[in-house]
Amino acid sequence: MIVALAHEKAIRAPAFAADQVQPASLDLRLGATAYRVRASFLPGPRRAVAPRLKDLTLHEIALGSGAVLETGCVYIVPLQESLALPPDIAAATNPKSSTGRLDVFTRVIADHARAFDQIEAGYTGPLYAEISPRTFPVLVREGSRLSQIRFRRGHALLDAEALAALHASDGLVDDVDADVGSGVAISVDLSGDSRGRVGFRAKRHTGLIDVDKRDGYTVDDFWEPVPARTGRSLILDPNEFYILASKEAVQVPPGYAAEMVPFDPLVGEFRVHYAGFFDPGFGHAAAGGRGARAVLEVRSHDVPFIIEHGQIVGRLVYERMLAAPERLYGQGIGSNYQAQGLKLSKHFRV
Repeated sequence: MIVALAHEKAIRAPAFAADQVQPASLDLRLGATAYRVRASFLPGPRRAVAPRLKDLTLHEIALGSGAVLETGCVYIVPLQESLALPPDIAAATNPKSSTGRLDVFTRVIADHARAFDQIEAGYTGPLYAEISPRTFPVLVREGSRLSQIRFRRGHALLDAEALAALHASDGLVDDVDADVGSGVAISVDLSGDSRGRVGFRAKRHTGLIDVDKRDGYTVDDFWEPVPARTGRSLILDPNEFYILASKEAVQVPPGYAAEMVPFDPLVGEFRVHYAGFFDPGFGHAAAGGRGARAVLEVRSHDVPFIIEHGQIVGRLVYERMLAAPERLYGQGIGSNYQAQGLKLSKHFRV
């Protein structure tokens, strides 16, 4: 269906790369130029993005064969994909999993948008990526993929009753008594893996990371392991970035897609920032993913904060697909995180 949208010119872009179309989403590619801007912004309902760029741009950077985006800076990059959606199709965007695990804050802006990452039904116009590396400087180039887009027709979200029925029949997480309400509750695992680690904390003042380079970096140069502690709790230091894992093993049946959403912004002084899309087949035994955990990208704000083993940090909401995809996540389409436990991004050598 995504390929059909491109044939019908509802998605306007150069020819797709071989692995660009995922089971329930499309990877978005950076264009030729990055604009270093003074501040993040939304255009609002009466303005396009391009005029705002003229007002806010400090410097233009040709991405071409590669350019470094520095930490603490905000960049706007026109994407190669633009849209001319039918009036009954809307879209939403999210960072790719590898982007979130590098602590690269990324979201998509459309003309006349009042919210990031939300594309209204019938939208016609360009798309832009806002990029702000938080921990590591990154090397990107024209064609790099940091974000992904998911298309929706109508209301596909499962209500509480349908979600409970799906969990009862398919076991969406490995807990028959899971908290299933407006979404399946996802909690943090602080018991420790086979090597006694509960996660990783990012180091400061490291080298840069090429976002297109797989298995290119040594873990110890960028991360320090966080050991399991007696009492199974962890003190999050302010403004430090952590990679943790969910206590629950998650699965997404073939006829469904899922998305991680915040549990409750009032539960504590920390943010779990995720690359939130889970494709059909993630964690599913038929696609080789039985027992896959959700990886959590965690940052505390302002004050140290203690999180406990089993503390709920998010909810997984499920949507019904119009049809099962031709290939599931994990079936030969560049699926890097099938059957994962605690796992850093694909850029690091195991």
